[in-house]
Amino acid sequence: MQNKWAVSWTAGVAMTVLLASPLLWAGDQDISKVNGAIRVDSGRQVGSVETVNGSIHLGDSVHAEDIETVSGSIDIGHDSTVGDIDTVNGSVTLDRNTKADSVETVNGRVRLDEQVEVRGDVTNVNGGITLAKGARVGGQIENVNGKIELDGATVSNGIKTTNSDIEIGADSRVDGGIHVEKPNGVNFFSTKRKPRITIGPNAVVNGTLKFDREVELHISDSARVGKIVGATPIRE
Repeated sequence: MQNKWAVSWTAGVAMTVLLASPLLWAGDQDISKVNGAIRVDSGRQVGSVETVNGSIHLGDSVHAEDIETVSGSIDIGHDSTVGDIDTVNGSVTLDRNTKADSVETVNGRVRLDEQVEVRGDVTNVNGGITLAKGARVGGQIENVNGKIELDGATVSNGIKTTNSDIEIGADSRVDGGIHVEKPNGVNFFSTKRKPRITIGPNAVVNGTLKFDREVELHISDSARVGKIVGATPIRE
C-alpha cells in the first residue's frame, strides 16, 4: 500500500509540474505568466498567450488566440495565425504569410513581412510601421510619430498620422485616403518639421488626402490619387 501511495504521489507531482509549465501545455490551452519571456514552439496550437514583463516569440506555423504583453517585443513566425496582438513597450514583427486580427503597440515599431495579412487595424503611438511587398491591412493604419512605409502593400481603410513621414511605395494601394492631423498642445511646439508624404510610381490612393497641417507632398506622375485638401502636390 505504501508503494502504491508513493507511486500515486510521484505521478501527482509530475502532473503538477507538467501543468505548471506553459510551454508544455496541450493544444488550445492558454499560456500566462507575470515575469519572463514566453516561447511557443513551431507547429503548436494554443489559446491566448500573455505575459506582463517579457517578450513573446511564436515559432513558425503556430495557431494561437490573442497575444499580449506590457513590456516586451512580440515576434510571430511565418505561416502562423493569431488573434489580436497587443503590447505597450515593444516592437511587433510578423513573418511572411502570417495572419492576425489586429496589431497595437504604444512604443515600438511594427513590421509586416511579405504576404502578411492583418484583418483589422494596425496602430501605434511612437514607432514606425512597415509593410513589405504583398502585405495587407484590412483596417486602418494609424500612428503619431514614426515613418509609415508601404512597399507594394495594400491598406483598406486609410492612413492617419500626426507627425510621420508616409511613403506609399511603387504599386501600393490605399483605400480610404490619407489624413495628417494637426498636432495638439505639446506636440505642436515640439516639432515644426513638415512631414514628407510620397506617393510612388503606379501607386493608388483612393479617397481624400486631407492635410490639417503643412506637409511636403510628392506624387509620381504615374500614381493615381483622390481629392487633395490642404496641400499643393509636387509632381515627379
